[in-house]
Formats: sequence, structure tokens, C-alpha cells
Amino acid sequence: MSQQTQTQPEPQAAPTARRGGAVWALVITSVAGFMAALDNLVVTTALPSIRDDLGGALHDLEWTVSAYTLTFAVLLMTGAALGDRFGRRRLFLTGLTIFTGASAAAALAPGIDSLIAARAVQGVGAAIMMPLTLTLLTAAVPVARRGMAYGIWGAVNGLAVASGPLIGGSLTEHISWQWIFWLNVPLGAALLPLARLRLAESHGTGARLDIPGTLLASGGLFGIVYGLVRGPSDGWTDSVVLLALFAGAALLAAFVLYSTRAKNPMLPMRLFRSRAFSGINAASLLMFLGMFGSIFLLSQYMQGVLGYSPTEAGLRMLPWTGMPMLVAPIAGILSDRIGGRPVVATGLFFQAAGLAYMASVVTVDASYAVQLPGLILSGIGMALFFAPASNLVMSSVLPKEQGIASGANNALREVGGALGIAVMASIFSSQGGYASGQSFVDGLRPALVTGAAVVALAGAAALVIPSRKRGVVPEAREGERVLEPAAG
Repeated sequence: MSQQTQTQPEPQAAPTARRGGAVWALVITSVAGFMAALDNLVVTTALPSIRDDLGGALHDLEWTVSAYTLTFAVLLMTGAALGDRFGRRRLFLTGLTIFTGASAAAALAPGIDSLIAARAVQGVGAAIMMPLTLTLLTAAVPVARRGMAYGIWGAVNGLAVASGPLIGGSLTEHISWQWIFWLNVPLGAALLPLARLRLAESHGTGARLDIPGTLLASGGLFGIVYGLVRGPSDGWTDSVVLLALFAGAALLAAFVLYSTRAKNPMLPMRLFRSRAFSGINAASLLMFLGMFGSIFLLSQYMQGVLGYSPTEAGLRMLPWTGMPMLVAPIAGILSDRIGGRPVVATGLFFQAAGLAYMASVVTVDASYAVQLPGLILSGIGMALFFAPASNLVMSSVLPKEQGIASGANNALREVGGALGIAVMASIFSSQGGYASGQSFVDGLRPALVTGAAVVALAGAAALVIPSRKRGVVPEAREGERVLEPAAG
């Protein structure tokens, strides 16, 4: 590891404790993470109402979802790098301000184009603040209690991702679609002064910002995510889609090559020599691929085929989407006691089993009682994954590298989510469609089977992570020899 001539202090628990304690940090970072994660899928059930108010073609409506995903995924590592360089609390406040202001702009949007623009700016704010929530939380909480803290943080974020369609549908059905965005404004306004007063500032290595690496990573992620977002609607052989995918892949390959040779890269490639870091990131990408695509299609199945309203569909998915609030804190405690690997792997195999079960029982008139075991299995699996996964990411690197590690993990999750929706939508379209309930089910079944297989593959990737007994939690200081990081 290269030595720095002047290294900023590593994040410690004590400074934050003096300014309000780990509890304040947990509340602030969890609520901020909830807002950022919620906006991934919150718009999906509101699209018909948005079209009625603002007009726009199907292509435009898709971009109200995709604009956020695109900027969010592309800039996550950049946001983490900026936080490491200029101060994590300072950049967290900047990202939160951008996100809150863009939410108000989205609620006030007079037309579909201005709504898409506001959603893109929302994604920028979320990309800056989201990876820093985990880094700031890690700095605030003593090592012995991080598993429980990650459990609560993971539960809140997992609930936000999975309950987006329910919250969006309920607000749209009972108030108006604008309240999907207004909801963020009072939360953001309340968090800003709390974060300023209760969070301690921390930095990363103190090295210069890696501008070439930032441009290569951002450009590569933009090409990949843009191609994935446009593929299902424009066709995978469309020239623009192919150009975006190939250019994105080329830029990411250049980023990897550059990062292996740069003195202070934004994402040191040596991190991937760690089986713990590589394993949990592979598992995270595959998990989000299977989960996002499945929720995207199942929420439509419950409304379009079974005839539930958006609120009714969301409520019936609570055994899946609400389970993290009950199980994830327990999963965090378990990861502290037995290590993260067995908890994460068990959760992934549970979710794979739940999706496989759902694929076997979905019909045009399936009763809720028949679906319930699959929903519960998937919910427990998702809950067992979120908290230990966060713990594994943060414990697989040195404290000063936790910001960029969090950013990389979140970026891979978002790319996995975008890939999941694209892949599942393509499988669905090739085998079925929206012509009838039976046609929808014919497309849904193979898509869910694919999701189950992908999540099972994520479980296999998690088993690659070394066990706790074979690793050392990397609390070492600069210059010390660090062994293979622990599994949580």
C-alpha cells in the first residue's frame, strides 16, 4: 500500500459520540437512505396518473423512472470519492440539499420534460449522499455494535426499495402523484440541521481527486445503464443501444486498466484481490438483479391480472417487502456473532426458493393464500441479506477506504437493478405480454424462474467469502500488514 505524505484522520466513533451519539447518526443516515432508495421504484404505480396530468408518450413515462436510475447509478462512486476528498458530512449535506430541492421541483413540474429533468437531478443528489450514509454510520458506531446498526440501516433501506410501489400507489390513489415527491421535502428539511449538528466530519485518504478515473467510471456506467434502460423498449439490436453498451464496456475496461496503474485511483483494483470484497459485490449485483426484476413484474401481476388496486397490491406484498423491518436487525446481530457469510448465503437461498415457488403457483386466478409462502420466504431472504451485506462490505476494506467501497457496492447494486428490470422485461416480452391475463402469466413464469436462478447464483458467490476464522477485520492503520478481511 502506498504511503501518503499527509493522511487525513480515519473515521472514529468517538467524535460523533460527543456530538450526539450513534443513535442520531443511525436515525439521520437511515432516513436519508430511505428517501434515496424509495425513489427507485416509487413512480412505477403513479405513471397512469402522471400521463393523465402531464401527457407524454410511453417513452417519456419510462424516462420518469429511468432518469433517476441513470444518474444515481452513474455517479455513486463519484459521490463517494468527493466525500472522501472534501469531507463526508459536507458532501452528505450537499447531496441532501440537491435531492430535497429536486424533489420539490418534481412535485411542481408543469410538464413531462421538466419532471424528467427534476428526476435526473434527484438522482445526482441521491448518488452523492447515499454511499456516505453508510460511511458516516460506520464512523459513528463502535465496532462491537455495527452489526445491529447495519441491520437497522439495511432494514430501512430494504423496506424503501421494496415498498416503493405501495407508497407510490397509496399516495397517488388517495391524494395525488405530486405527493410522491412532496414527501421528501419535509424529511430533507428536518435532516439538514440535524446532520450539520449531530454528525462528525471525516475524510478518506486525503489524496487528490482522481479525475481520469472519475470520467472513465462515470462514462462507462452511463453507457451500460443507458443501454440497459433503453434495450427492452428500443430493442437490443438498436444501433444506439448497442453503441451505448459497447462504449460503456470499453470505458469500464479502460477504467480497470487505468486503476491498476494509477498512483491514487478512485477505486483501487487491489480491493478485488480480497475474496470478501469480490464475493459480496458479486452477490449484491446478482441479488438486486433478481429482486428488482421480480418486484417490477409481480406488482404489475397483482394489479393487471388479479385486479388489485395499487394500495391493495402493495399491502398484499408486505410479507415480502415489510419483512426487513422485523428480521434485518436480528440478522445484523447474528452477523456479529457468527459472521456475515452464513447469514447472507442463507438469505439468498431463501429468496431464490421464494421466487421459484412463486413461479410454480402464479396463475390468472391464484389465491393470496397460495402465494403467501413464496412471499414470506422471499421476505425473510431479503431481510437476511441486507444487514450482513453492509457489514461485509465495510469490514472487507481499511477504514479510510470505506467511502469508496460503499460507493462501489451501491453502484453495482443499482446496475444490477437496472439489469434485472431489463433482462426480466425482455424474457417477459419474448414469452408473453399484456394482451391477456394468461399471456401475462406465460411471460411472468420464465422471468421468475430466471430471477430465482440468478439469486441462487448470488448465494453461491456469497459462499466464496472467507469465513470469520480465516480473516482479520481491517482496523489496521496505514502501513500495517492486512490479512484477508473477515466475513463480517
